[in-house]
Amino acid sequence: MLCGRWRSRHRRHEEPPVPAQVAAPVALPSPPAPQDGGNKRPGLRALKKMGLTEDEDVRAMLRGSRLCKIRSRTWKKERLYRLQEDGLSVWFQRRIPRAPSQHIFFVQHIEAVREGHQSEGLRRFGGAFEPARCLTIAFKGRRKNLDLVAPTAEEAQRWVRGLAKLRARLDAMSQRERLDHWIHFYLHRADSNQDSKMSFKEIKNLLRMVNVDMNDMYAYRLFKECDRSNNEWLEGPEIEEFLRRLLKRPELEEIFHRYSGEDRVLSTSELLEFLEDQGEDGATLAHARQLIHTYELNETAKQHELMTLDGFMMYLLSPEGAALNLAHTCVFQDMNQPLAHYFISCSHNTYLTDSQIGGPSSTEAYVRAFAQGCRCVELDCWEGPGGEPVIYHGHTLTSKILFRDVIQAVRDHAFTLSPYPVILSLENHCGLEQQAAMARHLHTILGDMLVTQMLDSQNPEELPSPEQLRGRVLVKGKKLPAARNEDGRVLSDREEDDEDADEEEEAGAAEQRRRAKQISPELSALAVYCCATRLRTLRSALPQPCQVSSLSERKAKKLIREAGNSFIRHNACQLTRVYPLGLRMNSANYNPQEMWNSGCQLVALNFQTPGYEMDLNAGRFLINGRCGYVLKPACLRQPDTTFDPECPGTPRTTFTIQVLTAQQLPKLNAEKPNSIVDPLVRIEIHGVPADCACKETNYVLNNGFNPRWGQTLQFQLRAPELVLVRFVVEDYDATSPNDFVGQFTLPLSSLKQGYRHIHLLSKDGASLSPATLFVHICIQRS
Repeated sequence: MLCGRWRSRHRRHEEPPVPAQVAAPVALPSPPAPQDGGNKRPGLRALKKMGLTEDEDVRAMLRGSRLCKIRSRTWKKERLYRLQEDGLSVWFQRRIPRAPSQHIFFVQHIEAVREGHQSEGLRRFGGAFEPARCLTIAFKGRRKNLDLVAPTAEEAQRWVRGLAKLRARLDAMSQRERLDHWIHFYLHRADSNQDSKMSFKEIKNLLRMVNVDMNDMYAYRLFKECDRSNNEWLEGPEIEEFLRRLLKRPELEEIFHRYSGEDRVLSTSELLEFLEDQGEDGATLAHARQLIHTYELNETAKQHELMTLDGFMMYLLSPEGAALNLAHTCVFQDMNQPLAHYFISCSHNTYLTDSQIGGPSSTEAYVRAFAQGCRCVELDCWEGPGGEPVIYHGHTLTSKILFRDVIQAVRDHAFTLSPYPVILSLENHCGLEQQAAMARHLHTILGDMLVTQMLDSQNPEELPSPEQLRGRVLVKGKKLPAARNEDGRVLSDREEDDEDADEEEEAGAAEQRRRAKQISPELSALAVYCCATRLRTLRSALPQPCQVSSLSERKAKKLIREAGNSFIRHNACQLTRVYPLGLRMNSANYNPQEMWNSGCQLVALNFQTPGYEMDLNAGRFLINGRCGYVLKPACLRQPDTTFDPECPGTPRTTFTIQVLTAQQLPKLNAEKPNSIVDPLVRIEIHGVPADCACKETNYVLNNGFNPRWGQTLQFQLRAPELVLVRFVVEDYDATSPNDFVGQFTLPLSSLKQGYRHIHLLSKDGASLSPATLFVHICIQRS
C-alpha cells in the first residue's frame, strides 16, 4: 500500500468505533465557480455563513476582475482574479498552467492590503498608473507582494474594501466555523461532477484529501450506515450524518461525560468544577455562566445556563481554551523599567529578502519585520551615487536600496503593530558628506519621532523605559570623542565595534580594526541612548547605560562560558546586541536561547530565514501583545544577581504533558491525494543547557485527520522562567529525515494547565487552521 511519501511500506489502520452525532450540521455547498473564466454563478452557502452574501464588494469579487499584475518596468500582465465561494480563497489565472493549489491564495495568509503606491514595487514601476487604481496585497511569510492595478478606481476600492471585510470576518470566526469552512472546501473538490451527491469513490477521495487513509471495509460500512435511501449515494442530510461521524471527538466526549453525569449537560457548578480542575485563575460561577453564554450553541440550553457537548467543544477550541494564556496576548507586563530589562525583538541584515551573497534588498523586508513585532532593525549603509547613501550587504551581489526610502518605510510602518520604541542599528561605511545626508534624512523624514536628546538628565544612571519612549525612534551608532582635528571635523579614536572587527578579522585584515575612522558630527549627535562601543571589560566600576556593545555569536558564547554571571550583571544595566557570524553565507541563524539565558537584549536573527530559530524568536515575543518587548526574568535584571545559566541549581519544576490527539493536520503534498502523513509529536524544551531536552511520541500510520497517541512526556526544569516549549508535528519517514508538518512555540510561563488545544503554525509562521493538537498539561513547582 502507498503511504505518506509514496514509499512502499506495510500499513495497518486501526478501525475506530462508529461514533454518535456530536457536531453541528454541515451542509453540502453549491458547486464552485468554474476556473476557466466562464460565467457560471458560484454558490453562496459558505458566504451566507459569513453574513456577506448581500455585500456589493464581495459580490463584485465573486464575479471576478481583470487586474494588471506588475513585477517590473516591463513585466505587466493582465490576469483574472476571482473570490471563490468559500469566502476564504482567491483564484487567479496563470499564464503557464500549474497544480490547482498554485492557482489560489488564501485570505488568512494576507498580512495587509495597501492602497495606492504604498509598496516598493508600485513606487518603482507603477508611476504610469494613478494611485487610486493601485493596490498591494502583502502576504505573511516569504511570499512576494502582489502589486495590482484595477481598470477603475472604484474596482480597486471594491477589492480593498472586500478583502478588509473578509479578513475581519475571518478573524472573528470561531475554530468551529473555520472547521466548517475547511470541510466545505474539500467537499467542493471531492464532488467531482458537481451534482451535490457523493458516491463511495468520491467519499474515499474526500477522506484522502483531508489526510486520512481509512480502511476500505470500515469506510464502506460507515458510508452504508449513512446511506438511508440505499441508493449508493449520499446527499443532503446523509452527507451531514457522515461528516458528523467523521468529526467525532471521543476524547472530548469522555471528558465531558466525566463532569456532566447522566443528563449529558454541564450545569454552571459542574462547569466550574471542570475549570477548577483545569487550574483556571479566578474560576467562579459568574465566569462559568459567561462561558455558557459565549460558547453554547443551543439557545434553550443557554437560557437554562447549561452547556452541551457542542458548546463544550466550542469553548475548548476557542482562544480561552487554548494553551496560550489569553491574558498574555495583551500588553500585561510592566513597561516602565529601563530598556536593558527587556528582551527586544531584533533583526539582522533586515534589508535582505534572501541570502546575504546575492539576494535582493528591499524596503518591504523592513515592513515585514515590523509586522512580526521587530523593534531593532539593521541598516548597512554605504556610499551611493548622487550623494545619496544606499543600503546593501557590502562587497556582495545583493541589490541596493536608498537609505531615505528605508527611513520612509520606518516612518510609515514602524508603529503599526507596536507603539514601543524602534532602534535603528546603523552599520556605517559612508564618508562624512553622506553621513551628514543620513542625519538630514533622519531629521526631515522622522521629525518628532526621532530622539535627538536625552529625556531627562545629561548623564542618566539608567536607560529610559519603553513607556517613556512610545512612538520614538532611537539611533544606534558611534559617538564622537571630544578631540577635534584642524579642519573642524572630528576623528574617532574608538576602535571599530565588534561587528566590523569580526568580519575584518575573519577576512584576514585584523589590523584595519585599529584605524581611525571619521564620523560626522551630525550623525554622532543622534546616538543618544545607543552609543555603539566595543566591549572591553565586564568589570566596570561605573556602568555606562547608554553604551551598546555588538558581539558575534562566537564572542557571546565565549563570554557565557567564561564569565557567565559577570556577563549577566553587565546586561542588567547595558544593552548588548548579538549577531550571526559573517560565515553564514546562506543567512542561516543561530539558536537565540543561549543569548537570552545570559540577559542579552538584542539577539539579532535573519528574519527572512525560517526555521526553529525563528520559531523560538516568534515564541519568545508571542506574549505581551506581540509588542516586541518582553520583560526579562528577575534573575536577569538584578545588578547583583548570582544567577549563572551554566550552573542553574537543582530542578524546581516538573512539566508533564500528555499528548492526546491531533485534528485536521495539513497534507504535505496536496496534489497527491494518496499521500497521507504518518504524524508524530515532539516536545522540545529550550532553556538553560541543563533544561534543554526533547521527547517524542510514536507515529500514527496514515492518519493526519484525527490521529491518537495518549502518550505522556515529562521534563524536570531548573530555570523554568527562561523555558520556551516548542510543540512540533512531523511526518515520520523510516528512510529519510522526517518532514515538518506544523509547530507552535510559547514560554512555559504563558502555558495554561489542563486540557488544551495547540493551534499549529506553518514553517513561515502562518496559521494552519483548523489544525490543532489536543493535550493535557501539568506544571508542578517545588
